[in-house]
Amino acid sequence: MDTTLRDGEQTQGVSFAPDEKVNIAKALLKSLRVDRVEVASARVSEGEKQAVTNINDWAQQEGFTGRVEVLGFVDHTRSVDWIVETGGKVINLLTKGSEKHCREQLKKSLDEHIRDIEKTVKYAHQKGLTTNVYLEDWSNGYHDSPDYVYGLMDSLKEFGICHFMLPDTLGVMSPDNVFASLSDMCSRYPELTFDFHPHNDYGLATANVMAAVRAGVNNIHCTINCLGERAGNASLAQVAVVLVDKMGMKLNIDETHIVRISKMVENFSGKWIAANTPIIGADVFTQTAGIHADGDQKGGLYESKLKPERFSRKRKYALGKMSGKASLRKNLEQLEMNLSEENQKKVLARIVQLGDSKQSITAEDLPFIIADVLESEDYQHIKLLNCSITSGLELESTVSIKVKINGDIRLASGCGNGGFDAFIDAVNKILHEYNYSLPALTDYEVRIPKGGHTNALTECVITWDCGNKMRKTRGVHSNQVFASVAAALKIINIQLHELKRKNLASF
Repeated sequence: MDTTLRDGEQTQGVSFAPDEKVNIAKALLKSLRVDRVEVASARVSEGEKQAVTNINDWAQQEGFTGRVEVLGFVDHTRSVDWIVETGGKVINLLTKGSEKHCREQLKKSLDEHIRDIEKTVKYAHQKGLTTNVYLEDWSNGYHDSPDYVYGLMDSLKEFGICHFMLPDTLGVMSPDNVFASLSDMCSRYPELTFDFHPHNDYGLATANVMAAVRAGVNNIHCTINCLGERAGNASLAQVAVVLVDKMGMKLNIDETHIVRISKMVENFSGKWIAANTPIIGADVFTQTAGIHADGDQKGGLYESKLKPERFSRKRKYALGKMSGKASLRKNLEQLEMNLSEENQKKVLARIVQLGDSKQSITAEDLPFIIADVLESEDYQHIKLLNCSITSGLELESTVSIKVKINGDIRLASGCGNGGFDAFIDAVNKILHEYNYSLPALTDYEVRIPKGGHTNALTECVITWDCGNKMRKTRGVHSNQVFASVAAALKIINIQLHELKRKNLASF
């Protein structure tokens, strides 16, 4: 059972709009194929009531009647009427599963609480609702006062309850606790159906689910992206995969939709998952070390049963300073590109160089790098050793550069309308000593890869008017200005090389 729309909405700062709730519920039931969804708490608001009504209308049309559930309270008629008015068919009644909660929060004895529950359950049945019950704080209740729990269960089992839902409300249990307590509950009440509702305060929710299933429980509550109170609930993605891979369970879940629905919930909730979140994180199917790519290239040595294709994803091989030849080859395969061994060495050298100044290079960056490297000539008549650019709002940009020309070191400063203009001013001062000036710039184009992020590599392509013909040079860098600087240095090197061959300059 997925409770993203009820318990998940108890995450700090999360409130789904009615249309968002409807779309998530549809995706959970129809695409992901969860068995049940808990979509709201009764009596919260009119907006919530309209959302639940819309979900129930859709569920009835699609054949999901009875699989949409709403949390209700021991309030005799009020929660039941609210659910009935939305077209609901199932109430999940919140009862007190610990003696401490019953005594201190309700100020009632167990017998009094049972009488109140019975009234609400009878009314729900009169209205045609299927009734499940939560034993709130059951984990502490079982630990602190098991006789209270047994007394409550001995009464409730006579009330026609469908599911008895046992929550680890504060996420305090360990797998050993879960197995021992749920084994006891299942053996003590073998005729009853139990659900386990874990929280993740100690990071043990998935492990606790495994223990619960071993104990005999076959109904598990989860949320998308681990949403929920405090540290959240058990992650549906992790639980589903672990039950299949580690426990041999057969589920209705369609794994190919897990990541898509995770992203939907991310967008609607505003709560973003970490890149290394198991199954659904952006980086979890990315190999970074070159030795891993090499092992996969030679025989899938670093692959496991947890294959990205199960989740409509692809394995990636990160490009950066830790990359090796195999990392590059894997990316070239995915781009359906071929390079000679010599050109692969050149491209890999550039990737490592860029990796020193940028955390990672994406597959989308790679065509820029390849084009830049393959266009580059080996001669280096002028080499930029250092460059500092300062820009400010409503101020001219200034630049200080240090270059090497024919073994000589030259320094210059410049200013201009932007960092690139200031660089051109400074470099022209140096080049003037060699009777050379840059050709006129006729076009300037900057772009990042499609789908790129703000930290993507920048490609700058500049068209120069070289008198008898137009020439284009390309620069690639994570900084837009330095990409244009690289493109400018290329045209300088090309022209200085031609001048040297004609003996027109002292290089």
